[in-house]
Amino acid sequence: MDRMLAFEKALTTWGQWVDTNVDPAKTRVFFQGISPSHYNGTDWGEQRARTCEGQKEPLLGSTYPGGLPPAVGVLKTALRKITKPVTLLDITNLSLLRKDGHPSIYGLGGRTGMDCSHWCLCGVPDTWNEILYNFLL
Repeated sequence: MDRMLAFEKALTTWGQWVDTNVDPAKTRVFFQGISPSHYNGTDWGEQRARTCEGQKEPLLGSTYPGGLPPAVGVLKTALRKITKPVTLLDITNLSLLRKDGHPSIYGLGGRTGMDCSHWCLCGVPDTWNEILYNFLL
């Protein structure tokens, strides 16, 4: 099955569950947006960068040159179909700009290979937590 189709089906199932089971008078529902990866330097304008390895600075500005991942469109379409209130913690664009925020090539056991899909602490996930915290205030 196509990955985006599977994602759409999963979100649709979850949305139906929210509409059936959540009482907005008692419960707030949050959905964290898409956490992007940085495996292709051409996406951020560095043709020679094959991964996020060695990236030391975030991108400047507020627009990611490579555009948003296709999953963002799938997510926003699915969220519009849910009748109960769901707050999107839209972390995608700010995370796209942080090509420098991934772990290094070193993990448990020494050199393991570049990980451009997970995030270093402290850093980008702390910002996600700040966004959630502000919604809860």
